[in-house]
Amino acid sequence: MLTEEEKTEIMSAIRHHESGRAACVDVLKIVQRHRGWVSDEIHDIAGLLDMTTEEVDGLATFYSFIFRKPVGKHMILICDSVCCWTMGYEVMREHLTARLGIRPGETTGDGQFTLLPVSCLGLCDAAPAMIIGDEVFGNLTTEKIDAILERYAD
Repeated sequence: MLTEEEKTEIMSAIRHHESGRAACVDVLKIVQRHRGWVSDEIHDIAGLLDMTTEEVDGLATFYSFIFRKPVGKHMILICDSVCCWTMGYEVMREHLTARLGIRPGETTGDGQFTLLPVSCLGLCDAAPAMIIGDEVFGNLTTEKIDAILERYAD
């Protein structure tokens, strides 16, 4: 069930688009900002957008940055594009999985980190690269990753 605050923001977003359908991704981002992810209760969203639940779910599952299950406090998006692969992605991914004790797509037991490979971050000149929250990290090494993770430890 959407909160009144979410509904107010959603209605504002819809007014800035030519249709509810055009506002769908923005609406999903609003819900995710409030809840951390977009639950299966998307029928409420669909009703406001004049879309079917299946249409909203199709968009929600298509976009990499819309999370359909609970995620950690810190999202680690590691680029697995061709450029990053050639520059050491696999070693960085293996280091992250060993250090965090999770596989790609999983969340640490303490809920701090979720590790998600993404197809491209647009950082080919700084490969291998990752993003945590709004921070971009390039030219990764295992040592750099360790130092970065220490900054996010609570």
